[in-house]
Amino acid sequence: MKHETLYEPFEVAFSKLDEGPSAGHRHLFFELVYIMSGTGKQCINKSTFNYRPGHMFLITPQDCHSFDVGATTEFFFLRFNDNYIRSKSFHTDDLRRLEYILQNANHQPGCILKNLSDKPLVRSLAEAVIAEFVNRDLYNRELVEKLVNTLIVIVARNIAKYLPAAVHEDTDGRALDMLHYVQANLCQPEKLKAEHLSKQFGVSESYLGRYFKNKTQETLQQYISNLRLRHIESRLRFSDLRVHEIAAELGFADESHLNKFLRKATGKSALQFRKEMQRVAQPVA
Repeated sequence: MKHETLYEPFEVAFSKLDEGPSAGHRHLFFELVYIMSGTGKQCINKSTFNYRPGHMFLITPQDCHSFDVGATTEFFFLRFNDNYIRSKSFHTDDLRRLEYILQNANHQPGCILKNLSDKPLVRSLAEAVIAEFVNRDLYNRELVEKLVNTLIVIVARNIAKYLPAAVHEDTDGRALDMLHYVQANLCQPEKLKAEHLSKQFGVSESYLGRYFKNKTQETLQQYISNLRLRHIESRLRFSDLRVHEIAAELGFADESHLNKFLRKATGKSALQFRKEMQRVAQPVA
């Protein structure tokens, strides 16, 4: 599978395409994709989502994605890497919070813009960036950087609304690292045990639970359960994976254990949940 690399701190591109960008590829950087016009499907990590004008997607490093263009589509691309984020004038904890939010946007299909008021703002910012690249006027680079930074902050604000645990101003760096570690190892339950996390982050096992709740306003088990539930529902709704494949992917012993977990949380089995989603038209983000 192809891995694309970015050679500048950030890069902007605007393309009108009848076919999607190279299928089934991964990046070593972040990529914001805004749909200026056209329709089709976004595929990310085996899930699909119907896109239309005004939708924006964030592709994180190691996400596998592609676009299947239906009607000719105008794409706005903003690509940036960790070094660009770290080069900006953020306080240390603000920077780690922003990195956490961006990194944990992965695996989620669909438009990331949840604030309705942000949608026209994002379009105007994308149009302004495109205009600057066309005109190449005085202070062009400095102005584009300001517009890019604004886009990144708007994206982070929207993503923060649907992360499984709220990231607060008093969430310190170690807690953010712990949240990211749990996200990255969700499919390996042995790495999510208190004993392992205690050693990994230098927090005593007896204090770990209290520390986690103080920093995130959720217990560790609530966070893990909510995260698993979000992934299960996403897979059932947006992918064609069979239930036993989803169970294996998320570290459940078998399909029955996944169903037991889902029934406890929603009152429905996996097949019941999927059939219900199939009866309801997919909502427009």
